[in-house]
Amino acid sequence: MEPDSLIFSFFLIFSGAAVLASIALYTRQPLIIAYILLGAMIGPYGLELVSDIELLEESGHIGIIFLLFLLGLDMQPKALFAVAKKATLVALLSALIFAAIGFGIAYSFNFSLIESLVIGAAMMFSSTIISIKLLPTTVLHHRHTGELIIGLLLLQDLLAIFVLIILLSSDAGQLDIELIAKALIGLPVLALAAYFAVKYLLLALINRFDRFQEYIFLLAIGWCLGMAEAATALGLSAEIGAFIAGITLATSPISQYIAINLKPLRDFFLILFFFALGAQFNLNLLADIILPATLLAIMMTIVKPIVFRFLLQGMDEHRDLAWSVGFRLGQNSEFSLLIAYVATSALLIGDDASHLIQATAILTFIISTYIVIFNFPTPIAPNDKLRRD
Repeated sequence: MEPDSLIFSFFLIFSGAAVLASIALYTRQPLIIAYILLGAMIGPYGLELVSDIELLEESGHIGIIFLLFLLGLDMQPKALFAVAKKATLVALLSALIFAAIGFGIAYSFNFSLIESLVIGAAMMFSSTIISIKLLPTTVLHHRHTGELIIGLLLLQDLLAIFVLIILLSSDAGQLDIELIAKALIGLPVLALAAYFAVKYLLLALINRFDRFQEYIFLLAIGWCLGMAEAATALGLSAEIGAFIAGITLATSPISQYIAINLKPLRDFFLILFFFALGAQFNLNLLADIILPATLLAIMMTIVKPIVFRFLLQGMDEHRDLAWSVGFRLGQNSEFSLLIAYVATSALLIGDDASHLIQATAILTFIISTYIVIFNFPTPIAPNDKLRRD
């Protein structure tokens, strides 16, 4: 079999992941760390056994899309809107604080003004994958904590989209107002279109052919990916489109059946995502950015829980709930990696700044995961007392 073939790459990834995951479980370590470590070991900057990281990263992105789709299936629109009112102020204020800290640290390490601004912007958001993957299903679906976390993450995603639009439309400091307006208009248009499509088309098809499991499976995937592509065409993100696709189907009696059947597919692609995350990091540049990356990562994992705790408690949330939400959101986002890629492609930042953002994200993923699994109920907790499915 050809060393660069997709089948051979999948063999190395999933066989290697199975080995490292077994070791991780025996040593009570998070599985996510095993996937990232495997990417660093056999990726293009390690043993170079897997080289086509761009394809794997794109495949892994499908896992995030399915994750948001499944979240939408488990959310009731009324509950989400009620939480969004409270979460909006928290999301905006916290983003400004995190951006200011990131900018200050980057500028103190002699990064340029533009690079420091981009690094600060990359610090504003928390990881959808880490936060949701470490949240017990019962908390995610049926409790205020889950609703609050989802509300904050979605608002952060919207803010991240506009940061990316600004970066994509920047040309010598000029902004494409038309592109920004397109995204602002596109969100309500997409939501309304999805609502009517579900009401007058999808539910009718589901009711007529619900005995054919294969058809329901295909219809759900087609609806999810179709909405993701529609959102991208309107200047939004595929994740937002997938979430809208899910939440418009949430009132359907078959929504839980779809959610259960898509979870294995979601996990398959998420393994590819975490592998690609570890594989795309250039270890040769680590020495140049290890100090600022470590400082940024420590600051983010300390400051984010504290900021969320005080902001949420100021919005009349219970102290214990505010701490729980804060620690579960105490890491950087996958969007920071995309911000680094876009800013580098637009020649706004150099390789050192890009790898600083990537290294900080990976470090916060690791630190935050350890903090959460050893202190809060999660599906992958190392002891039975904290393990909750």
